[in-house]
Amino acid sequence: MSGGNGGPGGRRTVRLYCLAHACGDARMYAPWSAWLPEHVQVYPVQLPGRGDRVGERPRWTLPEVLAEVLDAVDTRGPYALFGHSLGALLAFEAAHRLRERPPVRLIVSGHRAPHLPLREEPTHHLPDEEFVARLAVLGGMPQIVLDNPEFLRMLLPAMRADLTVSETYRYRERPTLDCPVSVFGGTEDPTVGRDELILWHRHTAGICRITQFPGNHFYLTADPDPVLAALAGELSGPARSGGGLPAL
Repeated sequence: MSGGNGGPGGRRTVRLYCLAHACGDARMYAPWSAWLPEHVQVYPVQLPGRGDRVGERPRWTLPEVLAEVLDAVDTRGPYALFGHSLGALLAFEAAHRLRERPPVRLIVSGHRAPHLPLREEPTHHLPDEEFVARLAVLGGMPQIVLDNPEFLRMLLPAMRADLTVSETYRYRERPTLDCPVSVFGGTEDPTVGRDELILWHRHTAGICRITQFPGNHFYLTADPDPVLAALAGELSGPARSGGGLPAL
């Protein structure tokens, strides 16, 4: 892949690398290409064990997962990172590892600031039946999967792998990122409150903008239009720097 200058009016192309939630199929982001501006190219980052990589061994540790993410990101031209839920955590950690060629913007969604402790009871160690029931309550498991025992059994290893990475994550203190950070969340998300979204500001020396949308943890699939409009705005203007304070 090349850096590219293919945007309208000479605007440089920005690659938007998108990471899904735990157990999520990154192909959910593919339709975004049709709705975002021409200069934004969407690259879903599919992890092993799900979607079109369902036959591959899932990765159970953060370093293994990050190796997959970093291998997918081309830093030779402008790029941005977007992640929802677990994907937000992975995008954040990837941005730290790419500090020498940083993203033009880090966009995190549906996840509390990474230094905050886990406040839900861990699920990755539960017996299958309890494990699936907890996922169903969170709303992240499509009904078609829940109703198909064979399909569900095939996906269980990837589900447990993702939840293991998420629930065993421990924040490591480092210098703040230099890139601006946009923080998205649902107004009715039971897993993360506005105060927890605002605290992302301590992780960047640039502008940190907080935007909430109507809906629960999966607000972005329930009504993607306002999310895509916000993304287009964040990736169309110049990256502004600031003191790491939230732009509310």
